[in-house]
Amino acid sequence: MTPPSSTRSDLSSGSPSSGGMPQPMALGRAGFGFAIFVSLAHLWANAFATLPELQAAGFHFGLFAVLCVLLFPASRVRWLRITIDSTIAAAAMGAAVYLYLAEDALYDRGVSFIASDWVASIIAVVIVLELARRTTGWVVPILAALALSYVVLWGPLVPGAFAFAGLSAETLFFRSYFGTDGMFGPIARISWTFVFMFILLGAFLVRSGAGDFILALARAAAGRMVGGPGIVAILGSGLMGSITGSAVANTVSTGVITIPLMKRAGFPPKFAGGVEAAASTGGQLMPPVMGAGAFVMASFTQISYLEIIAVSVLPALLYFFTVGIFVRLEAARLGLSSDTNIEPLWPVIRDGWHFLLPIAALAGLLIAGFTPVYAGAAAIAVTVAASWLSKSPMKLTDIAHAAADGARAMAPTAMLLICVGLIVSVVGMTGVGNTFSLMLSGWAGGSLLLTLVFVALASLVLGMGLPVTASYIVLATLSAPAIYGLMVDAELVRALMAGATTPALAAYAMLTAPELAASIGSTMSEADARTLLAALPLDVRAGLAEGLIAPALLTSMLLAAHLVIFWLSQDSNVTPPVALCAFAAASIAGSRPMETGFAAWKIAKGLYLVPLLFVYHPLITGTGLEPLVTTVMAAPAFVALAASLHGYLNAPLSLVHRAALGLAGAAIIMPWGSLWEHAALAGVLSVALAFLWRLQAKKPANPPLQTS
Repeated sequence: MTPPSSTRSDLSSGSPSSGGMPQPMALGRAGFGFAIFVSLAHLWANAFATLPELQAAGFHFGLFAVLCVLLFPASRVRWLRITIDSTIAAAAMGAAVYLYLAEDALYDRGVSFIASDWVASIIAVVIVLELARRTTGWVVPILAALALSYVVLWGPLVPGAFAFAGLSAETLFFRSYFGTDGMFGPIARISWTFVFMFILLGAFLVRSGAGDFILALARAAAGRMVGGPGIVAILGSGLMGSITGSAVANTVSTGVITIPLMKRAGFPPKFAGGVEAAASTGGQLMPPVMGAGAFVMASFTQISYLEIIAVSVLPALLYFFTVGIFVRLEAARLGLSSDTNIEPLWPVIRDGWHFLLPIAALAGLLIAGFTPVYAGAAAIAVTVAASWLSKSPMKLTDIAHAAADGARAMAPTAMLLICVGLIVSVVGMTGVGNTFSLMLSGWAGGSLLLTLVFVALASLVLGMGLPVTASYIVLATLSAPAIYGLMVDAELVRALMAGATTPALAAYAMLTAPELAASIGSTMSEADARTLLAALPLDVRAGLAEGLIAPALLTSMLLAAHLVIFWLSQDSNVTPPVALCAFAAASIAGSRPMETGFAAWKIAKGLYLVPLLFVYHPLITGTGLEPLVTTVMAAPAFVALAASLHGYLNAPLSLVHRAALGLAGAAIIMPWGSLWEHAALAGVLSVALAFLWRLQAKKPANPPLQTS
């Protein structure tokens, strides 16, 4: 069946393998039927089955291993492909069945391996490494292999803090294959439940025609603005991202429409590609899907998925606002005018309102307390039913294609997450995560800003070889405790300065910092508070945090730490030399990939600015109106910083104006006073920006610049 538009197609481009990584083959009839079976099996497992989680993850691995060898064959030589891939498929399913049948017998033997245990566990590990290589490239399996070998081979040879005494090979393979924290552990559970259901939901929404409606809605809402096609790209990619959660999928599905529109409006090709790449990257930050990372975050933090997506709305809007600023400034620089030949908004809503029903159902069920898996399954049913209200209702063939599209898009993600589960397992069994967090804090000298810089650099390096979700998982495992600890320490310092105390604090202070014991319970200087806190053992500081900081604030700080890493892990989409989204956009725009990458990196500065609000301001940790005040306060700061970086507001800016705007914007974001003092400065800056805008508007207009 031929989809009616570019957006009504399969989601293979949204897999981690897109944008420079291995590309999947087309499925034949048998493969198409098997992909439908995989989707139906997962729907059954999530909705009706009562399989133990370990065995369910094993069958998830086996089914998607078979699908992966169909999509990513070993060779183009037919007989070789059939021989190798049929062996791998049979071995993967065999390992899944063995896990189901042999687990009880293993424990009856006192967890002592026999020959078949060795064979099954080794086969499972080798296959997931090979299929991760086929679907995502070499980096992830190499990291996993190094991690596994660290446990049994070279850990004892490493000097210093990362030395590890080592474990036996039997222990390693038991924990990797049979263990509840191994390759079939929490990460795999997230894969076969939350991630699969929402990727399948995205496939149904796209196949139903919701993607066409989203683009039409965005164009009707923003097309008449100056630089309207760029704003259309932002709105379209943000809305598409809310249902697909994939940056590359956004780029290739919306970019084929929005990039030509931007070029025809007068934007340079590299800027048009950069806007689409930056906007599509923001799609992974927009609730309710947010890619696989949001589900992993919920598992890591034990914070509900609903709470995560609820606090993520304002930050996502701020990010898109920053992208929109660059579009508006570039449109003013080029002297572009608005387009009046745009379809009115109401007819678009009238003809396509039913496409909003699945999202409304999803949000309503989550708010009502249903699990994300249940809400996702219900939203799929609502998607099919809602399509019957349109001019192109989903037929049985459309439903079959959507089921196959979802399984096809999920295959690389499944292998990626199972393989990353091996890395996370090694981090847990060796204690490397705690060691790295302590060393990170030491390198940064206790500075939260330097820690964020180090994490951003590590994210960029990891992003050169890892997909976004894998980059987040690795960084969160290693770095989130350090960021969280520094945020807690900063709050403890404020509490101690205000005279807060606990019954045990004075006793510990007498032992560790007797010169400050007399100051306990009264106001003290920041230097004294930091000295006292540094003198306390880590376990005492943890108890002090529980005594002096409200549990809700501790939870929100933990979430803020993970959101910082989640946001920074997106930068590989738009940052050269990798810039997967930017390179995909460049191929559509007909521009040079690296130029488009640097344009996207400039436009996507919100990826680095908004996380500062997570740790220095109450955008995530605030109560009441504080998050909203923080959002409003940040808006003029981002305008000033964008104008300073772009060198243009309503006319070219002098170096003095650029420096002044840059300093003013930075002053609002960086920590130095209360929220209301920052808000007052933001108000002053807003007045100054409005005055400068009007002053520049009175000057003779510059002729439109040539685009290239």
